[in-house]
Amino acid sequence: MTVDSFRDFLRCLDDADALVSFGDDISWDLETSAVTMLANQTDGEVPIFESIEETSVDATLVGDPYRGPGTRPWDHLAQAFGLPTGLTGATYYERIIDRLRSPREPQVLGRDVAPCKEVVHTGDAVDLLSLPWPYIHQGDGGRYSNLHTVVAPDSKTRWGRWSSHRMMIHDNRVASLLFLGGEQVPNQYYYEYESRNEPMPVAVVIGAEPVVQCTTEMWIPTGRSEAAFAGGVKGRPVDLVPCETNDLYVPATAEVIIEGRVLPNERLDEGPFGDYFGYMNGPRRSMPVFAIDAITRRTEPRVPFCVEGTGVGYGQNSSSTLQLVAAGPDATLGLQAADFDVELAVPWRFTSRTVWVIATDCPYPGYLHQLANFVFTTWGMLHIDFFVFVDTDVDPFDSRAVLTAIALDADPDTDFHQFGLERMPKVPLNIYQTLDEKGSADVGTSKAKTAKAYIDATSDGAEADRTADEERRKRAQKRLVNAGMSSDRFDLLDERGEWR
Repeated sequence: MTVDSFRDFLRCLDDADALVSFGDDISWDLETSAVTMLANQTDGEVPIFESIEETSVDATLVGDPYRGPGTRPWDHLAQAFGLPTGLTGATYYERIIDRLRSPREPQVLGRDVAPCKEVVHTGDAVDLLSLPWPYIHQGDGGRYSNLHTVVAPDSKTRWGRWSSHRMMIHDNRVASLLFLGGEQVPNQYYYEYESRNEPMPVAVVIGAEPVVQCTTEMWIPTGRSEAAFAGGVKGRPVDLVPCETNDLYVPATAEVIIEGRVLPNERLDEGPFGDYFGYMNGPRRSMPVFAIDAITRRTEPRVPFCVEGTGVGYGQNSSSTLQLVAAGPDATLGLQAADFDVELAVPWRFTSRTVWVIATDCPYPGYLHQLANFVFTTWGMLHIDFFVFVDTDVDPFDSRAVLTAIALDADPDTDFHQFGLERMPKVPLNIYQTLDEKGSADVGTSKAKTAKAYIDATSDGAEADRTADEERRKRAQKRLVNAGMSSDRFDLLDERGEWR
């Protein structure tokens, strides 16, 4: 059974001996993030900090709760979704894609039974600084919430649009949101609300149930509801509840809901921030002002956060794990729905937000270029600058297999392709661009010419028959298992020593 809340997910982690609690006082100022960073780098248990210094609300911080085990990053979330642990990456994707094919509309609860309404503060009672927002990296522009769901209005669906945009805390009633032009919700703000000089109602959902956080990372098409796809992954409807000060609906079991308005033509500093590339991205930029109207929450709320900048391998933080376990299956389904012969679309192990591997057939000349053009101009691929296309018999979860395909099948003279067009989506975070190359900012995004690229590491139909080699590998692996070696070491056998 899929878990119904963030607290239920933490209990799952505890049952799997994947959670470690700290009862002693600890500071939100770099200390919680330092412990979390070390846990991430050593593939240790997820840390939960039960006593935060200098915080008026009795709240708990949870460091990178969605980070999965290094060998199978999807295992913890698979368990939260009611799936068995120990699945291969391809099987996990298959199960999630099957659920995404059957979205379920959410159901609305009354305010009196919604856990996120146990404590309600509006007007002068609002105090954003009463919660233990962490100061994550030395050099950050301020304290941040960076592992949450932003709910915004959407004229095409009753349930609004869910997305992810980090929030920098300024004082007890004001924050700034990282709204990068080219993304759906920021575009709606810049080109609809701000152009009419109207504030945009927004709710920031902190500590939502895992299906909500996962669906937030997906590329749900315009006009479709993330809430319905979250119900599909869950296998039953997600519970929503109306906000107190606007017409939005938010996940009812969340830990904290922050309601407010993104004000038109008003900006505050945002950043710098230790970002997912693994470096401090700056300087400060001007971003839209988020004025807080209400905070509703559970008693003793659990507040999750992500330590970016510690490395971009898929097992090293929540952000990179969510890309692999949520964005990957959804992107695979989306490309298949667009009639491309895609087997799997998988974030690259070490650079999950910038490089992806796509296992695909190549049915006709020019197909890969057409596919690359499609993905590079899709809003969901804004952050992705590089693709590697491999044959469908290459496992995109296996970095060695992908590198072998590049070495053997990619001709540096003919198979490396670059898209350098102004119209390509792009972000001002690219580490390979100088400040001059990034250019000036316009509604939050870079004006510079992009450097989207792909490698054709497919065999173009000229590969040798690999069937015999596969059979030899199977026999060799089987013999080693029969001799006493653990099947966990092998890609062709399951935990019982049977063929996958």
